[in-house]
Formats: sequence, C-alpha cells, structure tokens
Amino acid sequence: MKRLPLIVTVLAVVLLSASLAYWGLQLFKPQQRAIAAPPPAPPIGVNLDAAKGLFGGQVMVAAVSNYQLKGVVAARGEDSAAIISVDNKPAVALAVGKEVLPGVIVKEVHAKHVILSEGGVNKRLDLPSDAGVSSGPATMPGQPIPAQPVQPAPAMPQPTTVQSPPQNGQQRPIAPMGIPPIPTNDRQ
Repeated sequence: MKRLPLIVTVLAVVLLSASLAYWGLQLFKPQQRAIAAPPPAPPIGVNLDAAKGLFGGQVMVAAVSNYQLKGVVAARGEDSAAIISVDNKPAVALAVGKEVLPGVIVKEVHAKHVILSEGGVNKRLDLPSDAGVSSGPATMPGQPIPAQPVQPAPAMPQPTTVQSPPQNGQQRPIAPMGIPPIPTNDRQ
C-alpha cells in the first residue's frame, strides 16, 4: 500500500495532461473552412426496356435501317431461314443461328418477322407489308404454271331482253345482267 500515493499521483498527472491538451486544442483550433456541397446530379431517365434485361425479360429494340427483311422461310424447329439484305447488297438466305454480320445472329424466324441478336440485344425486323403475298397458287420449282383463262370485262353492260316462254314446257336458264344469254337449240 505504500505505492498507492505514487499511482494516484501518476494518474492525476495523466488526467491533467489530457485535459490541458483537449482544452488547448479547442482554444487554438483554426477556423473551419466552408465546404461547398457538390452540385446535384441531373435526373436520370429510367429506361424500362433496359431494365427488363436485368431480370430475364426480353428486350426488343427497333431494327437499324441497314437490315432489310426480303423474305422468310418459316418451318418448324431449326429449319427456318430468313432472306436478309444488308446495306442494299444482294439478299442472302440465313438459317437460324447463322451470322448476318460479325456479332449479329439470326435468333428466331417467324411468319411475318425475324428476331436478330446484336451484342445480346434483340432486334425485331419486320417484313414489308406487301412481301409474301402471292396472287396465284404456289407451285413447285420446275412445274409449269397452270394457265388461267382470262375473261375480258364487258365494256358496257348489255341490256337484257325479254324472251318468250319455251313451247314444250321446258324452262330456259336465266342469264344474269350484263351477260348475253346462251343460245339454245329450240328446233326439234
């Protein structure tokens, strides 16, 4: 216990030194410089289509004008093909999974459109509205196209004539307006 006064004295000197240091720093502290807040960031527009890709959604972007879909061979499975022209060059038939250009792949082929994958972004390429519409029946290559009779349109409608009833109880067919009646052999 003889050391107790020595320990208390050392402890008192340490506390006095800490107190003097604290108050000395508070008294001689330099003025705080004003800090300007950074300017607020401009508001960011939220692109929902881009956010869809984060959660597994399909992102569809309008196709760039340098791709033109000329035709489609839509089949079941991977046998489908798209006929695509790039930069007004001659059209090329490409199967599903083939590259149109480096990094641009034909992903899906449908009856009226094609989905291209360019750098992971899906682009829809539509057929022109008049493409794929045929006015005649489809034929196999090498087969002759059946000739269809061409009927000239009448220049002016012809007046209908009233005919006398048949003599033997037979009835004549009635011709529609504008078409002359078919002559029949009434002499027997």
